[in-house]
Amino acid sequence: MSLFKQLLLAICLFLVIAFSGSFMVSLESSRSQYVNQLRSHAQDAATALALSLTPNIDDPAMVELMVSSIFDSGYYASIKVVDLSSNAVLVERHAEPDPGGVPVWFIHLIGLEAAGGDAIVSRGWQQAARVEVISHPMFAISKLWQSALGSLGWLLLCGAASAVLGALLLRRQLRPLDYMVEQSHAIARREFLSLPDLPRTPELRRVVQAMNQMVEKLKALFSEQAERSERLRVESYQDSLTGLSNRRYFEMQLNARVSNLEEARSGYLLLLRVQGLAGLNARLGGQRTDQLLQAVGEQLRRACARYPETNDLISRSRGGEFAVLAPGMVHDEAIQLAQALETTLQSLHETGASDIQPVACIGLAPFHPGDEPQALLKLADEALARAENQPLPGWVCLEQGVAAVAGDSQHAWHTRLDEAFVNGQFALFFQPVVNAKDTQRVLHHKVISRLLDDHGDALPAGRFLPWLERFGWMSRLDVLVLEKVLVHLRNHDQVVALNLSATTLADPKALQRVFELLGQNTALGSRLIFEIGEEQLPEQAALEKLTRRLHALGFGLALQRFGGRFSMIGNLAHLGLAYLKIDGSYIRNIDQEQHKRLFIEAIQRAAHSIDLPLIAERVETEGERRVLVEMGVGGIQGQLVGEPAPWR
Repeated sequence: MSLFKQLLLAICLFLVIAFSGSFMVSLESSRSQYVNQLRSHAQDAATALALSLTPNIDDPAMVELMVSSIFDSGYYASIKVVDLSSNAVLVERHAEPDPGGVPVWFIHLIGLEAAGGDAIVSRGWQQAARVEVISHPMFAISKLWQSALGSLGWLLLCGAASAVLGALLLRRQLRPLDYMVEQSHAIARREFLSLPDLPRTPELRRVVQAMNQMVEKLKALFSEQAERSERLRVESYQDSLTGLSNRRYFEMQLNARVSNLEEARSGYLLLLRVQGLAGLNARLGGQRTDQLLQAVGEQLRRACARYPETNDLISRSRGGEFAVLAPGMVHDEAIQLAQALETTLQSLHETGASDIQPVACIGLAPFHPGDEPQALLKLADEALARAENQPLPGWVCLEQGVAAVAGDSQHAWHTRLDEAFVNGQFALFFQPVVNAKDTQRVLHHKVISRLLDDHGDALPAGRFLPWLERFGWMSRLDVLVLEKVLVHLRNHDQVVALNLSATTLADPKALQRVFELLGQNTALGSRLIFEIGEEQLPEQAALEKLTRRLHALGFGLALQRFGGRFSMIGNLAHLGLAYLKIDGSYIRNIDQEQHKRLFIEAIQRAAHSIDLPLIAERVETEGERRVLVEMGVGGIQGQLVGEPAPWR
């Protein structure tokens, strides 16, 4: 029973006990008073009757008349006139008054006995007769009954008023306790809430202050872990001069984005080299040269701002060499990017190096899912070398074989994908996500879409997703896949995870359609988790609104490909995420590269402090799995435990 109910019940019991005690005391006092009144009443009646009978004692008719007159005028049980010489009853009247609606049990409970009185009737100097009068207690009992009913009514009125006022007062006084319960639940959801308005009650005030202090301490510990992890990420994967990613991060992303047949997208690799850097350093000094490199990095950011996929994939390899990995970029866009960079890098007046005219060369090389990273780098280096050997430094783009694959034209893909939507040629594949220690224990299945060609073969998502993004059809695919998943979930009891694209999150109509489908299938909420890529997260306000709506419908939310923006984990702590999936680029060869282990350990400590499960993506070897288990990562996904396949 809750404290609120206990206190309310205690108030009611106190009122009952107080009423009962007061009633018993009042009853006992009233009983004594009424006994005395009944005795006095009987004695007065006997005395008055005796005096009235003295001159008429020898007239039987008059005696009877007087006795009847007295008897009928009050509450009497009996009146008798007894001859003293013979003890014979001269006149007697006896009656049992009506209870007047008083219950029998109350009469027995009161136990008020009749009281009597007597007087002598004289004949001259002789005692002729004796008058005996007994008053009936029913009148007194009736008054006591009415008093009891009045007291009971007053009790009920006071009890109702006390219950209402007590409930309001207790609810107000105990509100801090409810908030403390919400604080504890929020901590379980990785949220940190503090109660700003402290209660006036000293006892509750101390408890709330202690709870707020604990929450602030947990929040500070988590923030400290997050900051330490972010510093480690910056030191390990960021170039200190330009703020771009370093060569180590570039190579990680190159391996992850190119060699992965499952998620890799076709695109271009751009290498840029500032010519004569050693000579510039000797002539102008290190500080001016550093300003130049910073300016080149800023120009790369600006030029690549049109291509969101490249935001985290711009790197400074070493010295004056820069690299841009651009998944999803087509040939024409690559040429436009190279031309824009060639133009902007000719003059860097805004950097304070107006007297420097840097000469930069650019090499471009395309890549496709499954390509060897080293072969791609070799091709890009060859393009860069040709650009350097040209009479006028500029850019060179080398193609692997045919420059444009037949069927990869925009018109052909537009027609093909539109027909696929109409004909339902998108299929669901599932990849298991298992417990890192016990790989037989499946945590959930990741849903992956496939495009079926005319022969029934399934094309990986990396082949058609870039075109869907270009045509603005990603939300169309998300809704279609969600409809298929909801139907699929009715046939089993397993948990599945489904990705939501940034296009859907930014499209109110598509998002409303998603919520409509979820509202019609709330019973499946515990078995469907939505995943959002770290690079696709919306603004914090929109993300919080999305999370609240999904949780209200019973569905979960998680983050995948996490690691590149670790500083944002502080904003994610209070969203109640189901789990975090660590980007596979940090997992590849983690058993051989110590810097990755340090970073994952930092993530694990920060996530563990808020009880947030971690899952590693793209686990391919047993050595990687063992290291992840040692570091406390809860789940794994990748080729080691299962390739995407149709549901079995």
